[in-house]
Amino acid sequence: MDPGLTVSSLVLLVIALLAAGLLTGFMSGLLGIGGGGILVPVLYETFSAIGIDPAIRMHLALGTSLLAISFTTFKSARSHNARGAVDTEVLKRLGPWVVLGVVAGIVVAKYSSTSGLKWAWVIFGSLMAAKMAFGRDDWRLGSELPRSRFVEAFASVVGMISVLLSIGGGAFMTTMLHAYGRPLLNSVATSAGFGPMVAIPGALGFIWAGWGADGLPPLSLGYVSLVGAAAIVPAGLLSTSWGVRLAHGIPRRSLELAFAAFLALVVLRFLASLAGITR
Repeated sequence: MDPGLTVSSLVLLVIALLAAGLLTGFMSGLLGIGGGGILVPVLYETFSAIGIDPAIRMHLALGTSLLAISFTTFKSARSHNARGAVDTEVLKRLGPWVVLGVVAGIVVAKYSSTSGLKWAWVIFGSLMAAKMAFGRDDWRLGSELPRSRFVEAFASVVGMISVLLSIGGGAFMTTMLHAYGRPLLNSVATSAGFGPMVAIPGALGFIWAGWGADGLPPLSLGYVSLVGAAAIVPAGLLSTSWGVRLAHGIPRRSLELAFAAFLALVVLRFLASLAGITR
């Protein structure tokens, strides 16, 4: 940790983490996403500011984000289920395949460099931003979810991608479910149900992957910073229900465009880092 970091700087960092937690919980409830799309870049910049080794900075941001969104995704899923909007049969069918993909993603993350994880963010973050910006709610692949094994394979790929990006997978699962004729709100709510299946085993996996790694900050379990999560989780839990209520009451298009713009900025930031312009 940087010894030159002042008390005022630490206060600003905690405020930034609390704000990120509020936004994460809100977006988890509103769009059925885990919120890691917001948390990972915020945590990455926070760990940069306090002097965490660049070799583990991205791993630590992903692992800490997964622990934080474990709580917000669970609350989001429970809140949507309380409103009767979650299709539990879809969760039972695809849940094990999502978890299988998460396990594969953890192994990939353990042996990936920081640059490799940034490239994963650049590629799939760009896809998410494009979907949010240009995707249409009337796109259809069919009137019901097919029994094809392609659906299970897709769920496993989503699980792997989600743990590498530290997201709940909602951005991808919502798109698939809605494309197969599910109402949008039902698609969002059901996708929220997959969030804990990604976040909880993902966080445990990053603890395992980073156990004994060099350069970890104090109060870390592997690639999970307990201090970072402690600042984010309470704020996220507070705001998740706000997003759920809003999801059941207003159109989401403006927020989707705003989130797409945010993701585009994050992708550009990581590209600049990969090009050596920033660290």
